[in-house]
Amino acid sequence: MSRVLNIYLFLLAALIGIEISVGALVAPVIFFPASIIGEGILTHFQSGQLMTQIFLKFNNILFTIAVISIIYEILNFITAKNESFNFKFSTLMLSLINLVLSAAFVFYFTDYIVDAQNLGVVATQNEAFAQIHKTSEWCMKIMMVAQFILFFMRFPRAAKEQA
Repeated sequence: MSRVLNIYLFLLAALIGIEISVGALVAPVIFFPASIIGEGILTHFQSGQLMTQIFLKFNNILFTIAVISIIYEILNFITAKNESFNFKFSTLMLSLINLVLSAAFVFYFTDYIVDAQNLGVVATQNEAFAQIHKTSEWCMKIMMVAQFILFFMRFPRAAKEQA
């Protein structure tokens, strides 16, 4: 089980790294290209379209790892005898939170944003779109917190198993 846990932790860490990279490194470059290549290159709408394409690719990774996480935690909840019920229940619930938020991000927020972009610039410049977009950002932030906590709850266990 130690090898499986290590792979699981690697995937979780990779996911967190991708999320940080997309939010902290990619988004500022995509949405503020004028600071790099000058004015008039991309409109805010076009930048949003590019960012959406990145998220469409990211969503596959996000949801796949969320499914792997819930499967691992369910199996661990059923089979692990060396962990307390409270610990197993906590990691299972964190994984479930991650899965639910991932599903909301992938199947609701991303779909809404893509549909609005397909309608054109006007559909992305209203209060409803702004609210959905802001909520999707909060969804991602909460999901990342749950992933961080889950990773750091699991990581010491993996280190103990290696020793």
